[in-house]
Amino acid sequence: MPTRAILPSAVLFAALAAPLALATAADLSESGAVAAPEMPLASEPGPWMIRGRALAVLPDDKGTLYLNGSALDGEKVGVSNSVVPELDITYFFTDNIAAELILGTTPHTARGSGSIAGLGEIGKAWLLPPTLTLQYHFNVTDEIKPYVGAGVNYTMFYNEKPRGDFSSFNLKNTFGVALQAGVDIKLDDHWGLNFDVKKLFLEPEVNATLPGAGAVSGKVKLDPWLIGTGISYRF
Repeated sequence: MPTRAILPSAVLFAALAAPLALATAADLSESGAVAAPEMPLASEPGPWMIRGRALAVLPDDKGTLYLNGSALDGEKVGVSNSVVPELDITYFFTDNIAAELILGTTPHTARGSGSIAGLGEIGKAWLLPPTLTLQYHFNVTDEIKPYVGAGVNYTMFYNEKPRGDFSSFNLKNTFGVALQAGVDIKLDDHWGLNFDVKKLFLEPEVNATLPGAGAVSGKVKLDPWLIGTGISYRF
């Protein structure tokens, strides 16, 4: 076929085929045979968070002591403050509701006061107070999220050692109530800063032996403040 005849035929075929091709592509797209490319969605934060804090434990030491069963008027046991590292694990059930398990251990020294103040140190013990709280997180902004919480604590005392003139020293494990308030400050999708304050209500029994005088017993109203600050990581 001469070239002059081929060119008009090709142009006519292209003009007729173009609408058919467009219609076929539209049908395939609507039927799902050819899926249109989708933009990747931003990753949602996971439900787990861990925090590492520097924790100050500040007991509010009060209570009544007895010597051989007789109340010692005005006597109490003074308990030292402590600063330790602390780890907690948080699980978010929703954006606002979470549960937190606090893990840490602290050393404390007990001293006599009142008429037994001259005896100095009574004993030394380590505290392991795992605490579980249920929290509510407020969405103030995307970056700043304060929270409040309440829960239960079980304080275990271990490695108890008498000091000074005392020949024995023991603190009884006990349950307590915990209240909490804090704030998370988001730095990026994973990292953040945290400030946290807890109040534990603890009143363990104390027993000690003072040779030549007898048995000293009673309850120590510790009720410590736990003040911590550190970093968080959200999975």
